Amino acid sequence: MTMLSAQRVCAGAVILLLAAACQPTVKIEAPEKPIEINLNVKIEQEVRVKVDRELDDLLAENPDIF
Repeated sequence: MTMLSAQRVCAGAVILLLAAACQPTVKIEAPEKPIEINLNVKIEQEVRVKVDRELDDLLAENPDIF
Protein backbone atom coordinates (compact mmCIF):
# COMPACT_ATOMS: atom_id res chain seq x y z
CA MET A 1 0.00 0.00 0.00
CA THR A 2 1.13 3.45 -0.69
CA MET A 3 1.28 6.15 1.90
CA LEU A 4 -1.72 7.98 0.38
CA SER A 5 -4.00 4.94 0.36
CA ALA A 6 -3.00 4.06 3.95
CA GLN A 7 -3.97 7.59 5.04
CA ARG A 8 -7.31 7.26 3.26
CA VAL A 9 -7.99 3.94 4.97
CA CYS A 10 -7.10 5.43 8.36
CA ALA A 11 -9.18 8.51 7.69
CA GLY A 12 -12.14 6.36 6.63
CA ALA A 13 -11.81 4.24 9.78
CA VAL A 14 -11.70 7.35 11.98
CA ILE A 15 -14.79 8.78 10.25
CA LEU A 16 -16.68 5.51 10.74
CA LEU A 17 -15.74 5.38 14.42
CA LEU A 18 -16.83 8.98 14.96
CA ALA A 19 -20.10 8.38 13.13
CA ALA A 20 -20.78 5.29 15.22
CA ALA A 21 -20.06 7.23 18.43
CA CYS A 22 -22.61 9.91 17.52
CA GLN A 23 -25.62 7.60 17.49
CA PRO A 24 -28.57 9.24 19.28
CA THR A 25 -29.97 7.43 22.28
CA VAL A 26 -33.58 7.40 23.43
CA LYS A 27 -34.28 6.96 27.12
CA ILE A 28 -37.73 6.13 28.43
CA GLU A 29 -38.11 6.79 32.12
CA ALA A 30 -41.10 6.97 34.42
CA PRO A 31 -41.71 10.44 35.89
CA GLU A 32 -40.67 11.04 39.49
CA LYS A 33 -43.98 12.66 40.40
CA PRO A 34 -47.36 11.11 39.58
CA ILE A 35 -49.32 12.61 36.73
CA GLU A 36 -51.97 14.99 38.02
CA ILE A 37 -55.11 15.65 36.01
CA ASN A 38 -57.28 18.58 37.04
CA LEU A 39 -60.83 18.39 35.77
CA ASN A 40 -62.77 21.59 36.01
CA VAL A 41 -66.26 20.36 35.23
CA LYS A 42 -69.31 22.53 35.50
CA ILE A 43 -72.38 20.66 36.67
CA GLU A 44 -75.45 22.54 35.54
CA GLN A 45 -77.86 19.68 35.99
CA GLU A 46 -78.30 20.39 39.71
CA VAL A 47 -79.31 23.99 39.03
CA ARG A 48 -81.80 22.98 36.37
CA VAL A 49 -83.37 20.34 38.63
CA LYS A 50 -83.77 22.90 41.41
CA VAL A 51 -85.37 25.40 39.03
CA ASP A 52 -87.69 22.71 37.64
CA ARG A 53 -88.76 21.74 41.16
CA GLU A 54 -89.40 25.36 42.08
CA LEU A 55 -91.52 25.80 38.96
CA ASP A 56 -93.46 22.62 39.73
CA ASP A 57 -94.14 23.90 43.25
CA LEU A 58 -95.18 27.31 41.94
CA LEU A 59 -97.54 25.78 39.38
CA ALA A 60 -99.00 23.47 42.01
CA GLU A 61 -99.69 26.42 44.32
CA ASN A 62 -101.14 28.61 41.54
CA PRO A 63 -102.76 26.43 38.87
CA ASP A 64 -104.44 29.46 37.25
CA ILE A 65 -101.21 31.25 36.26
CA PHE A 66 -101.42 30.18 32.60
